Amino acid sequence: MDAIDQALGELPMPPYVTAEDVGFAVRALAVHAAEQWPEGPRCRNDRAPHPCRLHRWGRRVLHERGLSEEQVRALLAEQEAALR
Repeated sequence: MDAIDQALGELPMPPYVTAEDVGFAVRALAVHAAEQWPEGPRCRNDRAPHPCRLHRWGRRVLHERGLSEEQVRALLAEQEAALR
């Protein structure tokens, strides 16, 4: 966790995780994916140490919704295919 994460803390969870929140979470995971840098994995979008705040938020939302890791991977694959 870097200094900005320590200062800002975690992003708040929605009170109820809706289908719209799931869409936002999948998009957050796709945009804030890891890239390998010499000093270790960094967020593709903001270069923060991976996982960044938005990536962690997206994972928490999807887990709160009850999705398994396999289901999350499938949603991310669909998202990546749609972007091509």
